[in-house]
Amino acid sequence: MMKLTRPFHGIILILFVMLAINSTSATTKYNVLSFGAKPNGKTDSTKAFLMAWEAACSSADSTMIYVPKGRYFLGSMAFKGGCKSPQITIRIDGTLVAPQDYRVLGKSTDWLSFEGVNGVSILGGALDAKGPSLWACKASHSNCPSGATTLSFSNSKNIRIRRLLSLNSQMFHIVINGCENVHVQGVRIIAAGDSPNTDGIHVQLSKNVNIIKCAIKTGDDCISIGPGTKNLWVEQVTCGPGHGISIGSLAKDLKEEGVQNVTIRKTTFMGTQNGLRIKSWARPSTGFVQGVRFLDSLMRNVQNPIVIDQNYCPHNLNCPNQVSGIKIKDIIYEGIRGTSSTEVAIKFDCSPKNPCTGIRLQNVNLSYLNKPAQSSCSNVRGKALNLVQPENCL
Repeated sequence: MMKLTRPFHGIILILFVMLAINSTSATTKYNVLSFGAKPNGKTDSTKAFLMAWEAACSSADSTMIYVPKGRYFLGSMAFKGGCKSPQITIRIDGTLVAPQDYRVLGKSTDWLSFEGVNGVSILGGALDAKGPSLWACKASHSNCPSGATTLSFSNSKNIRIRRLLSLNSQMFHIVINGCENVHVQGVRIIAAGDSPNTDGIHVQLSKNVNIIKCAIKTGDDCISIGPGTKNLWVEQVTCGPGHGISIGSLAKDLKEEGVQNVTIRKTTFMGTQNGLRIKSWARPSTGFVQGVRFLDSLMRNVQNPIVIDQNYCPHNLNCPNQVSGIKIKDIIYEGIRGTSSTEVAIKFDCSPKNPCTGIRLQNVNLSYLNKPAQSSCSNVRGKALNLVQPENCL
């Protein structure tokens, strides 16, 4: 009888471990059709989706909720955490459709919300929130509801959103609030350029968030970065139409968490209202912005390519007319190039009480109508390195 050598014992042990891992990592699949969902775009499938979530959530295995091709009519849904399943993947091959009557969703804060979840991934699919009828209501100055965010994650960890299409949100498309370790990649967002408050991706009170290779066309900020955002990485994002990528608005509250360690690189802005913007209301606040890197951005016919606005007050209505308490420091603009659609391509309008400090411009080349643009500075300290056009005012 052959005697097993020690290495052979090791190989058998490894095989047993691999089998054990495979047996515990098997994914249990839940098809929403099995819970009564109808892919006809007319039958209300809300209950079926919530039942599928409950089944996946209560399983001890890694799970997948599968949404086959078709259109699924859904009302407002909240997917709650506290799950046994360590990993829930929602794979969508179809389109989720909101009610045609904007009042049904409009009274809710969110259409699809995930609250206190861990290890949830959304792969593929489309979300059609039927927003234009609410936008039209708001344009007519009628008595309209605020509208719902299409997809919201709050107080959640280890979230993945890939290859998702968000279409015509009533309000914000995607909100990441109070979350940690979030990866958004290959997402497309589409709404009309004049659609109100339809921010593409909004991040606040969250850390370790990556937004990669996304295309955002909307009526408000393509990406808005709120208080309490830390360790945010944005790369290869295309924006336009829209209001650009904005940190803020800040100083909404007296006590406010800061924004720090943000990198925005390899972005493209096409016909947007702003490019790279930091904005705060002119009122007291404990908030701050520091450690921000704007790198390698291309501007195409952008109204305000580079702007810090500490007197933010849209439409000049109910302006606080005080002084911004937000402290802005250590901001780098490097490799920013392209065209401005207005004469002033760089505008730093900082707080007289808390001037912007540590502002650095490096290899910036922005033109207006094939000639050098202008820059405007107020209460800002910093320096320019290498080529900087327009002529800097630091």
